[in-house]
Amino acid sequence: MGKTLDLTAADGFKVSAYRADPSGTPKGAIVVIQEIFGVNHHIRNVTDKFAAEGYVAIAPALFDRAQRGFEVGYDADSIAKGREMRGKVKDEDMMKDTQAAIDAVAGAGKVAVVGYCLGGTVAYLSATRLNGIAAAVGYYGGGIAATANETTKVPVMLHFGDADQGIPLTDVDKIRAAHPEIPIHVYHAGHGFSCDERGSFEPESAKLALGRTLDFLGQHLK
Repeated sequence: MGKTLDLTAADGFKVSAYRADPSGTPKGAIVVIQEIFGVNHHIRNVTDKFAAEGYVAIAPALFDRAQRGFEVGYDADSIAKGREMRGKVKDEDMMKDTQAAIDAVAGAGKVAVVGYCLGGTVAYLSATRLNGIAAAVGYYGGGIAATANETTKVPVMLHFGDADQGIPLTDVDKIRAAHPEIPIHVYHAGHGFSCDERGSFEPESAKLALGRTLDFLGQHLK
């Protein structure tokens, strides 16, 4: 079980975060970036699982600037609420709060950012805009194609689904063309395939993606 604490961003804002620590000496640290649904049960579970793999893991609540403690599930009403909340938070503020989380776990060793949905885009942008990380992994980040011209400063891995109704494969092709150095994996799955609380969960793809992610993190955080 993890704990909730407050972090201080560069502009002085206090952002809450869920942190889980490993039982032994950390292999490094992972900043887990939420979907549009907040730091909910699923994201806390993901954070706990990374801690079980030996990493200090922390998930900053990137919607705190609009509504502290926002978290919802995955039904239609929750999706609408999540999209509404996303529109209230500025990209630059999410980056400040992500940097605060990176700084908070820097003492554990090398740091990676791993994000899902909205967080997939934030993870990619962390690799282009932020400091203090050694790697980033993005799952089905819908905003990556629009920022594909940005230069990555650290190794990145990306995961997408070929049946994702929000991210066409033409977007994936655009990212590939702009970043031939990035390993990009496409699965026979839809958006959110890694989340076992969503109807789009695809267990085989999720397992394969997680294995690739852990191998990638092991390589770049050692």
